[in-house]
Amino acid sequence: MEMRLEVVQVPVSDVDRSKSFYTEKLGFVLDHDVEHIPGMRVVQLTPPGSAASIVIGTGMTSMTPGSLEGLQLVVPDIDATRVELVRRGANISDVQDMGGVKFAYFADPDGNRWVLQGATAPDVKRAHLDGQPG
Repeated sequence: MEMRLEVVQVPVSDVDRSKSFYTEKLGFVLDHDVEHIPGMRVVQLTPPGSAASIVIGTGMTSMTPGSLEGLQLVVPDIDATRVELVRRGANISDVQDMGGVKFAYFADPDGNRWVLQGATAPDVKRAHLDGQPG
């Protein structure tokens, strides 16, 4: 059996504002923006280099805008990525080192909360998951 998580819905109140945020401030690629049926707009966006996408739109979910939290974007160089995102106008927290694994945090215009995680070597990641120093 094979299962791949490929799309996650992100609840937003203003599709155009969120589309601008994700494309302009975060550099996500706009895959499509379509209205399949009247009242159902689907905007699919993919982070650079990712196999998974997010979907924002109207008529798709009953989740409250801003209620999603904890989606993680893993990046090879968190410091450089943070600098680039801040340069683009995103409000990203300072980088925090949590025992060898680095994180930074941000929210979209509705308050959906995201995490940037610096990529780690397999032994550091395993130690972090096991709760041991890496």
